[in-house]
Amino acid sequence: MGRFLVTGGAGFIGSNLAEALCLRGDAVVVLDDFSTGKTENIGHLLDRLTLIEGSITDLATCRQAVADVDYVLHQAALPSVPRSVADPVASHNANATGTLNMLVAARDAGVRRFVYASSSSVYGDAPTLPKQETMTPMPLSPYAITKLAGEMYCLSFHRLYGLGTLVLRYFNVFGPRQDPASEYAAVIPKFVTQFLRGQSPVIHGDGEQSRDFTYVDNVVDANLRACAAPDAAVGQVYNCACGEQTTVNELAAVLRELTASTAPIRYGELRPGDVKHSWADIKKARDVLGYGPRVNFREGLEKTVAWHQSNRGH
Repeated sequence: MGRFLVTGGAGFIGSNLAEALCLRGDAVVVLDDFSTGKTENIGHLLDRLTLIEGSITDLATCRQAVADVDYVLHQAALPSVPRSVADPVASHNANATGTLNMLVAARDAGVRRFVYASSSSVYGDAPTLPKQETMTPMPLSPYAITKLAGEMYCLSFHRLYGLGTLVLRYFNVFGPRQDPASEYAAVIPKFVTQFLRGQSPVIHGDGEQSRDFTYVDNVVDANLRACAAPDAAVGQVYNCACGEQTTVNELAAVLRELTASTAPIRYGELRPGDVKHSWADIKKARDVLGYGPRVNFREGLEKTVAWHQSNRGH
């Protein structure tokens, strides 16, 4: 039992983390400015957690949020590569400056563990597959650069101040509560909702680009393991994925089947900043954190489609 702060706890991944912690009986604080998070994501948890509405770009708010906290699960960010291409300054403020603020507040509050949500986008288009943590990052987009800056700050705070930081590089996370409505929506919720409406989704490029799609329960498990891992695990970076490679064409075909859609798939222009192939080597997380994907790709898609079907119109 511990006291946890989940930044971005009203968002997609953060709300799933907050729910898992509440169900486990931990004390949970959520910090969110609701720029992309939604109250309904944690509405069923409000009697079991402490909600602070505020931004990680404000250091005083960060200090308030970490008071008496043992573990920080830092999910708050402005997501999306296209969003960062359109507004790199906003992405930097939230993802780089906001992370630095949280680290300063956590250091000064004596937090035991600080788990940082990074992104597979830091690898960029390095041709070697699968991606290993020892590879040199080659970020293509402002979003990826801000995430890498956050990683560097985390590792620096471990070396300089002894803060127990761990970095988890998420690979294309999907699942319940992921927003399909945003113009920057991730591919899976967007495709699911379009198929359910009888619409044709658009694949950017030829669809042969590949991703290591990771169901959100696996990410929740990795965060909890990072908090409980031995001290030797801190100050390091870990891939958080399924260790499988799936093309966008394959993804679309499975979703079309699961939604019983007859809508044809359309193709459009490639998006700037997008990576061609992404696939994780998860051996390090397996060996050090005891992590292993609990929900495979297809099972995760089945759960996600079922969630969207039961939440249509909400």
